[in-house]
Amino acid sequence: MKKYRHIFFDLDHTLWDYDSNVRDSLSDLFVHYRLEDFGEINFDSFFEAFLATNHELWDLFNQGKVDQSELRKIRFRKVFTRANLSPAHIPVTLEQDFVSQTSSRARVMDHTFEILDYLRDAYALHIITNGFNESQYSKLKHSGLAPYFELVVTSESSGFRKPDKRIFYHALEKLGSKAEDCLMIGDNPNSDILGAKNASIDQVYYNPLQKKDQVQSTFTISHLSELRTIL
Repeated sequence: MKKYRHIFFDLDHTLWDYDSNVRDSLSDLFVHYRLEDFGEINFDSFFEAFLATNHELWDLFNQGKVDQSELRKIRFRKVFTRANLSPAHIPVTLEQDFVSQTSSRARVMDHTFEILDYLRDAYALHIITNGFNESQYSKLKHSGLAPYFELVVTSESSGFRKPDKRIFYHALEKLGSKAEDCLMIGDNPNSDILGAKNASIDQVYYNPLQKKDQVQSTFTISHLSELRTIL
């Protein structure tokens, strides 16, 4: 088995349980702002509208077609429209409250701490994420993940977004390391797996839902605990 020195993790959907934390925050905000009063809507429908819209916007962000400011400016406008609610009813502080509340949530993916405790003595652990500095550092802090990682590279701090190989080169330069000494673990077949592959870094495709993605990765796992068979 090849010996690695540095392990890169994606954060959202890989270690930090994005969907559960978002659902919890939106549920609280849905009640707090009494959004059900603005139309024929229940929380489940609102949440589905959010997930679909947010996925589309993050795809655009990863492609460089929208920036952080624009994403946050238009996100709930598009969510409300998709949910058949008038954007005129969007609470002024909804986006700000959503970002603040969500990033302070602590849920992580199954086996996260178990596998990080297993890896931390043998490897240097790092984060490479397309998220924004303020929210990603807040997630790491409030979830208890921060002490595990030596280097945190965000798209905001590096100036590049996965799958752009330059964000991986940025991390390698910061560490003074070579691509062959590193392994990238992430859930996104494009930004994480293709991005790392373009930088000549081996990859682990974390696929808990066992999606039928046509992705060729060095390794594929459906549970983080399976990293024990690789590392």
